[in-house]
Amino acid sequence: MDSTQLDTARDDLATALRVAAAMELNEGICNHFSFAMPGGEERYLINPYGVHWSEMRPDHLLLIDGDGRVIDGEGEVEATARHIHVAAHRANPRHAAVMHTHMPHCTALTMVEGGQLEMAHQTACRFAGRLAYVEAFGGLALDEEEGAAIAASARADDGADVFFLAHHGVTVCGPSVAEAFDDLYYLERAARQQVLAQSTGLPLNIMPQEVVDHTARQMRQVMKVQADEHFRVLKRLYPAPTQ
Repeated sequence: MDSTQLDTARDDLATALRVAAAMELNEGICNHFSFAMPGGEERYLINPYGVHWSEMRPDHLLLIDGDGRVIDGEGEVEATARHIHVAAHRANPRHAAVMHTHMPHCTALTMVEGGQLEMAHQTACRFAGRLAYVEAFGGLALDEEEGAAIAASARADDGADVFFLAHHGVTVCGPSVAEAFDDLYYLERAARQQVLAQSTGLPLNIMPQEVVDHTARQMRQVMKVQADEHFRVLKRLYPAPTQ
C-alpha cells in the first residue's frame, strides 16, 4: 500500500459518503462505508463515528486493522461498523468496498413479509442473481453475530453483492468504491420504483426470466464503465468541504 493508493481511496470513499448524504441514503450519523486497501495486511478505510456524511473529508476517514484498531487517523469506529464490515470484507475478497445503509425504500422491503426486490423493472435486472437475503435479526450488531450472518451468506453464494438484512437495512459490496456506489444508487432507485408500484394496490407485472437474464447480461457489459463515469461526475458535483 503506497501513499498514492491511500490518498485516492480516501478521496473516493469520502466522496461516496457525501453523495449518499445528499441523496438522503444515510440515517443520522449511523451507517458506514469501508474500503479494503490492497496489500498483504488487513487494512480498511472506514468513516468515524460522530462525523456527518455531508461533511466528510478524506482526512476524516480512519485506517483500521482486522481487529478494528485505529492505526491512522483520529476518531472512533462504531462497534456495529467493526462487526459488519470486517466480516463482510473477509467473506469475499472480491468485495473491496462495503457500504451499509438504512436507505428508506430498500429498508422498507426488509420490513414486510416476503419482501424482496422483484424483477418488474429494468433497473432491478442489474441485480438478478446478485441478491442475498439474511432472514435472521438479533438486534443491533453490537457483537459479531450480524457480521457473521452476512459473511455466511457471502460464502454460501460468492456471486451475491447485495445483502438485504431483515428488519434492518442493506449492505452493498463491490470491487471498487465507484462500482459499489453505483449499485447502491440504482438499488435504492429500483426499490423506490417497486414500492411506488405496489402502493397502487395492483399486482406487479414480473418479467419473464429469459427477459431478465438478457437484460442483466446487457447491463453487465457496461456497468463498470458507466459506474466509473457516473462517479467521476459525482466527484465534480460534490467536492470536499473546506476545513
